[in-house]
Amino acid sequence: MVDDEKFFAERGFGLKLGYGERPAVAVVDIIKGFTNPDMPLGSNLDNVVAKTNEILVQIQNDESVPAFFFTVSYDDENLSDAGIWALKHKGAATLRTGSTAVELDSRLQTGDKPTLIVKKYASCFFGTDFLSRLNAQRIDTLIIVGCTTSGCVRATAVDALQYGIRPIVVSDAVGDRSQAAHDQSLFDLQAKYADVVNTAEVVRYLRERN
Repeated sequence: MVDDEKFFAERGFGLKLGYGERPAVAVVDIIKGFTNPDMPLGSNLDNVVAKTNEILVQIQNDESVPAFFFTVSYDDENLSDAGIWALKHKGAATLRTGSTAVELDSRLQTGDKPTLIVKKYASCFFGTDFLSRLNAQRIDTLIIVGCTTSGCVRATAVDALQYGIRPIVVSDAVGDRSQAAHDQSLFDLQAKYADVVNTAEVVRYLRERN
């Protein structure tokens, strides 16, 4: 069996992007519909919430590091604003605007006035004004936490790279319904699209950057 890590390293994958000068944090879809295991799209993400809060507490009084919170929410009765994605999984029907499922998890350390961006698809960039917000603040580094690793986290990281923003995926602050999907996605992100680091490293970086 091929040692994937060695195989990729020998071919020059997995090089370090590093941090830029102006970071922001993207809290991807840590909403009740995903963090409640009893919901169709839910799973146990207690550790993800806890690790995300370690990062949020670190930047709470640092206005130079903005945090952006994301939810997925559908307005149309027939889910037409979910496009054909709604044909792929039944859970989209639970993410209705005004329902508790699309609310941020109440355990999050959001601060008094969190910046909440509503999206319809996987990437935080697709169909939103997120890129414009980052450009206006000259953000060059995006610290990504949330769920799911193989879905919205991955899509956001890939888009960030394509827009010239350094994606930093926090391995223990992202989660998935499937451990296998989580592990494979982190491996692939590290190999080709992002720096995959842990919460302790991110907190240390945020504490020392000034």
